[in-house]
Amino acid sequence: MDLQALLDDLAAESALFAAQGRVADYIPALAAVDPARFGIALATMEGRLLGSGDWQAPFSIQSVSKAFSLALVLARDGEALWRRVGREPSGNPFNSLVQLEYEKGIPRNPFINAGALVLVDRLLSLAGDALGTLRAFLREESGNPEVDVDGEVAASEAAHGHRNAALAHFMASCGNLENPVEVVLDHYFRQCALAMSCADLARAALFLANHGLRADGSRLLTRSESKRINAVMLTCGTYDAAGDFAYRVGLPGKSGVGGGILAVLPERGVLCVWSPALDAHGNSIAGVEALDRFTTRTGWSVF
Repeated sequence: MDLQALLDDLAAESALFAAQGRVADYIPALAAVDPARFGIALATMEGRLLGSGDWQAPFSIQSVSKAFSLALVLARDGEALWRRVGREPSGNPFNSLVQLEYEKGIPRNPFINAGALVLVDRLLSLAGDALGTLRAFLREESGNPEVDVDGEVAASEAAHGHRNAALAHFMASCGNLENPVEVVLDHYFRQCALAMSCADLARAALFLANHGLRADGSRLLTRSESKRINAVMLTCGTYDAAGDFAYRVGLPGKSGVGGGILAVLPERGVLCVWSPALDAHGNSIAGVEALDRFTTRTGWSVF
């Protein structure tokens, strides 16, 4: 199969679908991003890196970062995490306050905003610097030492992060945060504002396709831990549209409101797609369509 030709086809077909969505304008720094941008990259277990469109352009990774935070916390803390956050699909918007209150400050899964705040809090306790630990890991695994925070996006998120602050304060009131709310929020906003390209993200996530082995051959996760992260990505990684994503794409995936989607092809490689125009759930419309078409044409899925 000519994978490069397939990626080129997907990039050429993207414009029609991108026009159907809208960028995440509730974060002002993201509102100015051109909704017609599209990139797709494939990093394979054999060391190939292919891409098309804007696949080398950095963008705000937003909630895609949560998959890596989960890996770092599990690597250090093991199963202890699951006493503070669940593993079930939310069925509600990613920033729901109602569900968190009903469940007494225990987030439904680590990929909704409340769950990701718990990840940041725990990584702060374990490593002392949640953002720095994550950034160093992403630089090493992607091979790009320039990976860093987009300061404008981070400031924009902090200035408009009232809902996230409410989630954090509520969890603190329930005893489910260990560190000061302001510190947790600062690391969280800057983590979401990390800028990476499709190529960077695809390479950085190869450990999830390789049963927890890092780029240098060292082990970050056990095979079981890697399996579990992929399982939670499949069932919870695309907000309250995870069922539709699993139905259409058939891969573990993690999306972000910057328009990026990471998708794991176990024992084959990792796909990353970026298109900033989102659907009502916060997922890239052209990105989901491209991943759907990729798995349909290749037959590569977990099913």
